Amino acid sequence: MSIKGEIKEAAGFLEEEAAEHGKSAASKEKAQEGRDLRNEGRVEDGKAPKTTEPGTGHPEK
Repeated sequence: MSIKGEIKEAAGFLEEEAAEHGKSAASKEKAQEGRDLRNEGRVEDGKAPKTTEPGTGHPEK
């Protein structure tokens, strides 16, 4: 596990969690940016990316 990957995953998690419950398009976009950063860190550490829709825990539609 790389420190850089862990930091990206943690930062993406925080960004996603902060914006996941907003109803606006900007909020949803910010949550997706967080998810993308989180997945980038996960891939760097050899983990599978998250495939659920941000903030739901359910598969993307």
